Amino acid sequence: MNVLDENIIASQRAQFRRWRIPFRQVGYELANQGAADAHITPLLLRLKQPTFFTRDFDFFKPRLCHPHYCVAWLNVRPDQAATFIRRFLRHTEFCTHQHRLGRIVRINSGGIASWQQGLRGLAHFDWMD
Repeated sequence: MNVLDENIIASQRAQFRRWRIPFRQVGYELANQGAADAHITPLLLRLKQPTFFTRDFDFFKPRLCHPHYCVAWLNVRPDQAATFIRRFLRHTEFCTHQHRLGRIVRINSGGIASWQQGLRGLAHFDWMD
């Protein structure tokens, strides 16, 4: 399940709909608007294999690694979120739930960086164009 933080803007949600990428968003279909960051992790634990996309740097911490979910920090402009999420979901290293679970990732124009549960260090992946 693709879960968008409430900081993903409306134009990017509309792009997801045009691309027919399923998602649910915090503050709309999930939780209340303005939900504190501390409430996000328990929410993710209740969902089935969620990948949580946020523009909030506070989620890019290796201690948040958990085998039940993936957290992806979008270090891109607000109007680029949908494009980079789609690129991420199509990347061979992250294209299935099983590949993503247990990871905390940073997505930006330079590529993807990932912490993975059970592994030490930050792994880096180039975009596949």
